[in-house]
Amino acid sequence: MVTSAKVEATEEQARQLVEESRETTWTKPSFAKELFLGRYRVDLIHPFPRPSAEDTAKTDAYLTRLRAYCESIDGSVIEAQGRIPEEYVRGLAELGCFGLKIPEEYGGQGLSQVGYNKALMLVGSIHPSLGALLSAHQSIGVPEPLKLAGTQEQKQRFLPRCAKGAITAFLLTEPDVGSDPARIASTATPTADGEAYELNGVKLWTTNGVVAELLIVMARVPKSEGHRGGVSAFVVEADSPGITVERRNAFMGLRGIENGVTRMYNVRVPKENLIGREGDGLKIALTTLNAGRLAIPAMCTAASKWSLKIAREWCAARVQWGRPIGEHAAVGAKVSYIAATTYALEAVLDLSATMYDENRNDIRIEAALAKLWASEMSCRIADELVQIRGGRGYETAASLQARGERAVGAEQLVRDLRINRIFEGSSEIMRLLIAREMADAHMAAAGALVDRHAEFKEKAKAAVGAGGFYAKWFPQLAVGPGTVPAMFSDFGPLAPHMRFVERMARKQARALMYGMARWQAKLEYRQMFLGRLVDLGAELFAMSAACVRAQAERVDGTTEGAAATELADVFCRQARLRVRQLFDSLWDNTDDEDVHLTRNVLDGRYRWLEEGVIDQSEGTGPWIADWQAGPSTEENLLRPWLRVGAVQ
Repeated sequence: MVTSAKVEATEEQARQLVEESRETTWTKPSFAKELFLGRYRVDLIHPFPRPSAEDTAKTDAYLTRLRAYCESIDGSVIEAQGRIPEEYVRGLAELGCFGLKIPEEYGGQGLSQVGYNKALMLVGSIHPSLGALLSAHQSIGVPEPLKLAGTQEQKQRFLPRCAKGAITAFLLTEPDVGSDPARIASTATPTADGEAYELNGVKLWTTNGVVAELLIVMARVPKSEGHRGGVSAFVVEADSPGITVERRNAFMGLRGIENGVTRMYNVRVPKENLIGREGDGLKIALTTLNAGRLAIPAMCTAASKWSLKIAREWCAARVQWGRPIGEHAAVGAKVSYIAATTYALEAVLDLSATMYDENRNDIRIEAALAKLWASEMSCRIADELVQIRGGRGYETAASLQARGERAVGAEQLVRDLRINRIFEGSSEIMRLLIAREMADAHMAAAGALVDRHAEFKEKAKAAVGAGGFYAKWFPQLAVGPGTVPAMFSDFGPLAPHMRFVERMARKQARALMYGMARWQAKLEYRQMFLGRLVDLGAELFAMSAACVRAQAERVDGTTEGAAATELADVFCRQARLRVRQLFDSLWDNTDDEDVHLTRNVLDGRYRWLEEGVIDQSEGTGPWIADWQAGPSTEENLLRPWLRVGAVQ
């Protein structure tokens, strides 16, 4: 039996691969990119972009049908059984939910990103495993990569199947490879006849992989004569000989998710199934995620909306010490946070999605910020909801129902949301990816100056070019519209917040410049510093989205418009406190001490501190499994338990 070989890659090789896979040009303007440069381009988001009347009518009509079906689904069944019942999946397929974003010409619904998000919110509010099923299929599964990089023939072959309900999955992660794609060990070896590739390897955490009919597989093509090689993307039939689903994984949340371990042994894939060119796999994946990441803030926003409803109803009904608990300030502050943040979450989601639909802005940073910020804030909202409900927040919905009380799954919400800070790039990785995009203009102007491998001649040449860039750019950070009281007056009571964002954008850009000057080539290792700058940008982006949306609703003159201004105002006041704290921690922190202490921990200096407990995980298996790449000795018992592709 052949064992899959581990691929070792140096830090420099890993960085180079990711750099080569990035989109390196900015052919369209980017609000967030300008924000990080200290330029507050409100004109790129104001007036708040909205879908066309035709698109809105189409979305609303579809959501009406979808809501009627979702109301017949019982999410508690999914939670209790740990699976999505087959009839639920068939019902979703009959409604076209597996083709929400697939163009109508291929049998899909042809919804916009805004419409797709709303459908995910609706379905995910029944049980987030349903949202994961649909988003893993459409946001990162076969449909999106084919829409972006597939040939016309590939689209005609696969998209109609996907639209009818042929579930798809995305296979990238491996047992020994998480966020470091340079170490992908799965191989796609060209066959002798040149007509196919032979896939070998093991993939871990394959969401939908247990029930998928089609797979997107990332594998390394060896470089050889006639083959440029590199990590490449393939469409693979899940029932191909040599593919085995080894197991279905279980998690703390998303208990209905069909996530497993998939083994590939000499799997023959026709050359026509290669998406794009050899070596384009990671670039395709990263491009797919520009819009695909918006599925996560959609689910987070849905969870926050539900949390607000539960908090409002509970705080009005639960009486302690003679008053509803919502009237006690300690609890009321939590309700205020949930309400204000939920408004901002929806503003960020709708702004990013509409900009994507309009296709006039580059939203790679906006989508990443939305994913990062929404996943972090929604987790805090869920935690606050549990605290508000006290013991009932910690008790399961099933237990509450068994006692005759309302089945509110607050604790389930905490478990289900937690994965969003890990899905499609952990928060830590997201901060580093955004930081790279944030510094793109600086890298273009002075890259060699902060490159520890650059030679003296390269640094000297870069210094000349950088001098011109910074001589023009840096003085612009001294003053701006945010210092003029009359600026942004059309935003009414929200104008002070807009001026605050403009000032803080320039301050943040100056901070990055100071960091570059202070640490130079070592800046890339100051991950906490860069992460705080990214978090600053996320807060400023959210403040902008909330204000611009509230202004648009205020201009409409509706009752909701006045309420929106109140929500945006309180959100911005809360966000200001976080922004100031982040700025303080840029320079006043324990980063160096943390690095030193961590090294001592890893060296075993404090092992005595671990005494007095029992670790029952010891001796139960290796930290990282040594998966075999040969044929499985077990029957493939987990091959899809449902096939909805035949649903007409």
